[in-house]
Amino acid sequence: QVQLVESGGGLVQAGDSLRLSCAASGRILSTNTMGWFRQAPGKEREFVARIYWSNYSTYYADSVKGRFTISRDNAKNTVYLQMNSLKPEDTALYYCAATRTYASDVPSDYNYWGQGTQVTVSS
Repeated sequence: QVQLVESGGGLVQAGDSLRLSCAASGRILSTNTMGWFRQAPGKEREFVARIYWSNYSTYYADSVKGRFTISRDNAKNTVYLQMNSLKPEDTALYYCAATRTYASDVPSDYNYWGQGTQVTVSS
């Protein structure tokens, strides 16, 4: 099993920045990809960004490209999501997830999920 715990969410104004953290524990070596997803009220969960444990390859949703940066610290088993130039449409519950699969942005491919951290951006 893999346990994921997110932190760093909050209430900010448009244009501000936030950094989310996801601390992983357990059988981390059974996973290859870490992803961030988000879900706004009344909407489906959507992919935000992903990164591999083994290298620095990253991939982003078009809606966040150029504003968000995903990174990892293997020594701390932690993945980060730096969010800059936040917009009201970024408001959502943000989830960290892990999977053995490579190159997936589909929620159903991810086996392990955190509890989520709320990000609210006011205009």
